Amino acid sequence: MSADPFTLDPALITDVPGGSIAAKLFNGLLRIGPGLRVEPDIASSWRVSKDGLLYSFSLKRGVRFSNGREVRAEDFKYSFERLLSPKTLSPNSWVLSRIEGAKDFMKGSAPAVKGIIVRGPYALDIKLEKPFSPFPYLLAMTGAYVVPREVAQSEGPDFSSRPVGTGPFTVQKWQPNEELVLKARDDYFGGRPKVKGIVYRIIPEELTQVVEFKLGNLDVINIPDADYSRFRTDSKWSRYISMADGTDTYYLGLNCSRPPFNDRRMRQAVNYAIDRKKILATFMEGRGTLANGPVPPELRRWASPPSYEYNPEKARRIIRQEGFAGVKVKFYVTSPPQDIADMAEIIQAYLKKVGINAELKSLEWNTYKEAINQGEPNMFWLSWWADYPDAENFLYPLFDSVNMGAAGNRTRYSNKEVDHLIEQGQHASTAASRDGYYKEAEDLIVKDAPWVFFWHTKSVTVRQPWIKNYVQYPVYSMDKGMDISIVR
Repeated sequence: MSADPFTLDPALITDVPGGSIAAKLFNGLLRIGPGLRVEPDIASSWRVSKDGLLYSFSLKRGVRFSNGREVRAEDFKYSFERLLSPKTLSPNSWVLSRIEGAKDFMKGSAPAVKGIIVRGPYALDIKLEKPFSPFPYLLAMTGAYVVPREVAQSEGPDFSSRPVGTGPFTVQKWQPNEELVLKARDDYFGGRPKVKGIVYRIIPEELTQVVEFKLGNLDVINIPDADYSRFRTDSKWSRYISMADGTDTYYLGLNCSRPPFNDRRMRQAVNYAIDRKKILATFMEGRGTLANGPVPPELRRWASPPSYEYNPEKARRIIRQEGFAGVKVKFYVTSPPQDIADMAEIIQAYLKKVGINAELKSLEWNTYKEAINQGEPNMFWLSWWADYPDAENFLYPLFDSVNMGAAGNRTRYSNKEVDHLIEQGQHASTAASRDGYYKEAEDLIVKDAPWVFFWHTKSVTVRQPWIKNYVQYPVYSMDKGMDISIVR
């Protein structure tokens, strides 16, 4: 890893490295399984009421925390209320905020969450304020992992570095800026992992990571962009490269709240102006899938919307007709890394050819994020990664008008029909009707063109020949480290 995880407390984790490690230390009621379907984890079964409000769970017996104590329904109630408690200051409280009474509890006006009901040692009910079809995915997220009350309370802030969970591994040693060592458990309810442990070495420099890997001191690395071609064409290593489609979308955001991109035809013109296919094939070396809209193909269960073809003459004609030939726009990017600056210059060149003069401004990440949240630039380069693998997560946060700014809708896009369709999908009682609403919403979004929809990336790793059963997962929380093995 390039850096230490910020924390290993599920209530506080927001980074992918932390979430990936936490998946090996903890469990939830549910987990994401093959085909990105929700399946039981500590729950043995569950059912949902006809009105979509009440979720009733039965728990597996004999599941134990690494301190030896058995998990009971009361532990989930404690863990969920700990996540929602204002004292915890969790950035993940939104995961469970749709539970009945959660908002009152979060404000401190209720002593407990009304909708979390313990029916017995192994029986738990959760009642929502309103139906929310992706809710099972939220229960598979890092924030919904179960923790033991006695340890979390006695350790206090130190629980972040000395966590106790139900997962197949425990933390054996953590030396900040050096290494984090996980040890396999013999008593994990899902069986014993095939390795004795996992060592995460903290190496900030990509060059050092590659050198250490080639010396045999690392078993698996993410291939840096600059080294991808060399590994891909090397007969020794090419057979050990793994790729996985990412549940992400990279895009050029267009500020819909003011000229020139409050004009839908101008936004469409920018889509016609850029040869995304060529950039993906050359600059990205094919490490991605061209985007037809905001929803990644793995999450779209309907026909994809028509995409914008590269047509610079059409772009020029629209720009002239709308009276914006030669217009100057502010184009913000973040730095580092260098590849984003290089990408921005490519986009800038395409826009110049059709009569749009994009002035590049590079900002440090936090300053950049604040600037785009406030709507300063006319356009900006960004990506969105799934919090949970459901199409709703690529529609509601990014395009519903209630989420303008920091909540996700940074292009300030507003379409009341889209808002209505997304809400209908959230509350739909069947998958078919939900998908119908989402398809209509995505089609309208693509037509309105608040983004230039670039691509969905592929994560690329390389492993040593002695590593067996290595799998690249589309969602980091799916990897429990159970199958990977070493055969020398």
